[in-house]
Amino acid sequence: MTNLTDTTGTWQIDPTHTTIGFSVRHAMIAKVRGRFTDFAGSFTLDGDNPANSSAQLTVLLTSVDTQNADRDNHLRSAEFFDVESFPEMAFISTGVEAKGNSFVVTGDLSVHGVTKSVPVKFELVGISQDPWGNTRIGFEGEAEINRRDFGLEWNVALDTGGVLVSENIKITLDVEAVKQA
Repeated sequence: MTNLTDTTGTWQIDPTHTTIGFSVRHAMIAKVRGRFTDFAGSFTLDGDNPANSSAQLTVLLTSVDTQNADRDNHLRSAEFFDVESFPEMAFISTGVEAKGNSFVVTGDLSVHGVTKSVPVKFELVGISQDPWGNTRIGFEGEAEINRRDFGLEWNVALDTGGVLVSENIKITLDVEAVKQA
């Protein structure tokens, strides 16, 4: 277990070693997975008093990647993200709770012009020194949201019952960040 005091400091998310992903049920039978490839964020941790910690993340929604160009273009359209009107998704923390190496970071998630409070559960994976002298920290996190809460309403009813795209979206975060001087 990592000593939380070692986490104290300001950390810049390393986008080349971080994945912000999501999964959603399709046709009620399978999961479609995707990720965002253009984002930036940072967090300040207080290992002695985690409640004093904070985090922020901004994601460019044009960077959605489900490995299917037609689906990605549909997600960027006015039927989903409407990236022309709402190009970014943002998360700004409002509270942090810690228990051992587990954290719940609650924050305001803004998508499609709507902001809702969302808790994100994180596990501290560890801290290490890279070969170039940088201190790095790793977290794995997840949250679940209902896309309709954010005005993302598009769907198609299936003849067999259910809908084409589920309302529930699972967000997964594999975060690596570099400590700032």
